[in-house]
Amino acid sequence: MKIKGIRWWMVSLVAAGLIINYLARNTLSVAAPTLMKDLNITTGQYANVVVAWQLCYAFMQPVAGFVLDTVGTKLGFAVFALAWSLACAAAAWSTGWRSLAFFRGVLGIAEAAGIPAGVKATSEWFPAKERSVAIGWFNIGSSIGALLAPPLVVWALLHGEWQLAFVIVGVAGIVWSVLWMALYKHPRQQKLLGDAERDYILSGQEAKHSDDVGAVKRSRFAMLGSRDFWAIGIPRILSEPAWQTFNAWIPLYMMTERHMNLKEVALYAWMPFLAADIGCVLGGYLSPLFHKYAKVSLFTSRKLVFVVGALCMIGPACVGLVASPYAAVALLCVGGFAHQTLSGALYAITSDMFGKNEVATATGMGGMAGYLGAAAFTALFGVLVTRIGYSPLFVVLAVFDIVAAGVVCLLAKSPEKAPPEPHWVAAGAVAK
Repeated sequence: MKIKGIRWWMVSLVAAGLIINYLARNTLSVAAPTLMKDLNITTGQYANVVVAWQLCYAFMQPVAGFVLDTVGTKLGFAVFALAWSLACAAAAWSTGWRSLAFFRGVLGIAEAAGIPAGVKATSEWFPAKERSVAIGWFNIGSSIGALLAPPLVVWALLHGEWQLAFVIVGVAGIVWSVLWMALYKHPRQQKLLGDAERDYILSGQEAKHSDDVGAVKRSRFAMLGSRDFWAIGIPRILSEPAWQTFNAWIPLYMMTERHMNLKEVALYAWMPFLAADIGCVLGGYLSPLFHKYAKVSLFTSRKLVFVVGALCMIGPACVGLVASPYAAVALLCVGGFAHQTLSGALYAITSDMFGKNEVATATGMGGMAGYLGAAAFTALFGVLVTRIGYSPLFVVLAVFDIVAAGVVCLLAKSPEKAPPEPHWVAAGAVAK
């Protein structure tokens, strides 16, 4: 039996994994007010816990990408998912900020494979013209996970303790990793894939994604020294702090700055992430629309989507100008939409610029750059938020994203138009 449109079922499976991945990381921020009180954790110590996750996540991303490019998407993603599920559940046994930071650090190491695996899976299963749409749909998992975290944690608090939420997410991740191993296969090996759809997928991929023989894989040193990498790495450094700030600080912002109670947080904290879902999907469809109606290349259309997202970040920059907490939530929703729009565009640009044997590694290296930037900003955020407040910091995040858009427009070049690399970079490329 053949399943029509099975490529969309595959991207749904990836999205489900990302939902659990982001549930695991966002459960902490929603549980933070109660957890900090129970474990006597200060705001500065909470920032240290967040930084521990971010640093481990950052440094592990290129390693995770390399592992995925080496052992394959199926086995690599399953092993990392099992590891992050166990680490998430283990956080329920934390006794203070140090043990919590340790478990979150382990979680960061394991979760680092999530986005590289998603980008690699979509590069395997989708032709170039559909890839931005597919990335938008799998990237929706990140914001759905953040969206589900507030009601899940509040339910756990009302029916037991905050620890229950961490255990539930851990069990869900274990179940997903089993399903992934059972269901995921490359299009060439998937027996449920019809011949017509297989030909459509493979014939629509660039040579660097479809060739099995003679594919080139540059060393990580060669990639690090290339223009291609910095075209995605610098924008990641500048844009990632916004998303990590949203994930780690929105519930605390609502309670401390806008004086919402726990039930109001449960009612409203998920809204910016619902807007982020819309940004994921709409951003994916904007690229082919720009390509068709603005008469620009597919690659240029990805850049235009990034610019749209960056300009929308002006919304949360204005959060300090409104007195109503509900207006503040609305502006944060604009920020969630903005970030996921530009984030999906940058993943699509990455998949366009790097081949099948490099795309997960490149995504991981870009992620490392982004999360190092986010960790540095979070460390400053934890100190500055008690001195100058949230509003100036939201302005800084908007400026970062607008500058990132300029870097993408200037540095990112279509593979067909990119200038040749210097000889010392090209020498680092090796034939697989």
